[in-house]
Amino acid sequence: MGNSSFSTRLGFILVSAGCAIGLGNVWRFPFITGKYGGASFVLLYLVFLAILGLPIMVSEFAVGRASVHSAAKSFDILEPEGTKWHLYKYGCIIGNIMLMMYYTMISGWMFYYLYKMAAGAFIGLDPKQVGAILGGLVSDPVTMTAYTCVVCILGGAVCYLGVQSGVERITKIMMTALLFLMVALAINSVLLPGSEAGLEYYLKPDFSKLSHYSLNEVVFAAMGQAFFTLSLGIGALAIFGSYIGKEKRLTGEAVWIIVLDTSVALMAGLIIFPACFSYGINPGAGPNLLFVTLPNVFNHMPGGRFWGSLFFLFMIFASMSTVIAVFENLIACFIDLTGLDRKTIVRRGVPAMIFLSLPCILGFNVWSGFQPFGPGTGILDLEDFVVSNNLLPLGSLVYLAFCTSRYGWGWNHFIKEADTGKGLKFPKSIRFYVTYILPVIVLYIFVNGYIAIFGH
Repeated sequence: MGNSSFSTRLGFILVSAGCAIGLGNVWRFPFITGKYGGASFVLLYLVFLAILGLPIMVSEFAVGRASVHSAAKSFDILEPEGTKWHLYKYGCIIGNIMLMMYYTMISGWMFYYLYKMAAGAFIGLDPKQVGAILGGLVSDPVTMTAYTCVVCILGGAVCYLGVQSGVERITKIMMTALLFLMVALAINSVLLPGSEAGLEYYLKPDFSKLSHYSLNEVVFAAMGQAFFTLSLGIGALAIFGSYIGKEKRLTGEAVWIIVLDTSVALMAGLIIFPACFSYGINPGAGPNLLFVTLPNVFNHMPGGRFWGSLFFLFMIFASMSTVIAVFENLIACFIDLTGLDRKTIVRRGVPAMIFLSLPCILGFNVWSGFQPFGPGTGILDLEDFVVSNNLLPLGSLVYLAFCTSRYGWGWNHFIKEADTGKGLKFPKSIRFYVTYILPVIVLYIFVNGYIAIFGH
C-alpha cells in the first residue's frame, strides 16, 4: 500500500469526519434548527442520524475496505461476475466533481470574508451595508474566480503531498484547530449578556413549536439533514475505508465519525443562537445567516473583529477539510481509471476543477438570467439539486442494495467485512430493516426532495 494508507486510526477518523464536516453542519444545521423550533428538532435529527446515516456509512466503508480501491474500481472488484454494479462508478465520479463545482466557490467566499473581517471592513456598517458586501462579492466574477483558484490550488497542493504527509497530516491539524476554535467561540457566545434566551431556544425541547409545520415537513427536514450532512452515496467515504487496516470493526469507527460530525453541528448552534438572541437578531435567516447575520452580530460584540476572524477561519477549516477529502477521492478514482501517477493527476486536475467552477460563479452575475427553478434561483441551485437531491440518495440506494442483495456483493460478505477487527459489531438483527425498510426511507427522501422543489 505504501503511501496510500493512513498512518494512524485517528488520522482515518479525523479525515473521514473532515469529509462529513462541512458547510452543511455550520450553515445548514443551525438554520434548519432555527426554522423548526430548536431542541425538539435536534432530537429528531439525532434519531435519524443513527437509523439512516450509520448503516449507509458502514456499507460505504465496507465496500472501500474490502476492495482496497476507490469507487472507480471497488464495484468491479467485488461484484458477482456478469453484473453491472460497476457502472455506478460514473455516478460517484460525477457526484464528486459536481459537488466541487460549487463547493470550491462557497469555500472561496469564506476566505474573502476572513480577509474582510480581519481587515475591519465591517466596522461601523449597518445591517443593510453588511448585506451589500455579499451582493458586491457575488456580482464580481473576477474576485470570486480568484478566491476559487486559491481554494483549488490549496486543496490540490495538500493532495499532491500524498495520503499520509498531505491529506492525513494537514487534515489532523485543521480538525484539531477547528475543535479548539469552536470551543472558544461557543464559550464567548454563551457568556454574552442575554444569551440565556438563545440557549433555551436551542437546548430546551418545545414540541409545540413543531406544530407550526406539518409532521411530514419536519420529519423530512430532520431526515434530509441527517442524510446530507455525511456526504453519503458518492463514494467520498469509501475511499478512506480503502486506506484503513483491518484492526477495527467498521461500525465503531462510523459511530466516532458521526459523533464528531454531530458535535460540530451542535457546537455551531451554541455559537450562533446565543449570539443572535443576545443582540436581537433573527437566527432563522437562511443562507444569509453566515454572510449577513453573523457579521452583524460580530459588529455588536466586544472584540468582534477578533471573534469574527476566528469564526471565518473555523469556517475555512470546515469547508477545506471537505474540499481536500473530495479532491482525494477524485484523485484516487482517476489513478484507478487512468493508471497515471498522483502528481500528474493533480497538475491536470486543479486547472480542470477551476474551469468547472466557472458556471456556478457566472450564475450569480453574467449568467444570472438563467433561473432553472424559477425567479431567484441560479446555476448553484441546479448543481446542488443534481448532487443533493439525486446522486446522494440514489447512490446510497446503490450502496445499500449492493451490500444486502444476493445479486450484489451480498449480506454475508458485507457483515464479514464490517465485523473484521475489534470494536462495535454491526447489529445483525437489523438485516430486514437495512434490506427492505431503509431503502424505502431513502426513496421517500428522494421523492420528497422533488415534491419540495416542483410541487408548488
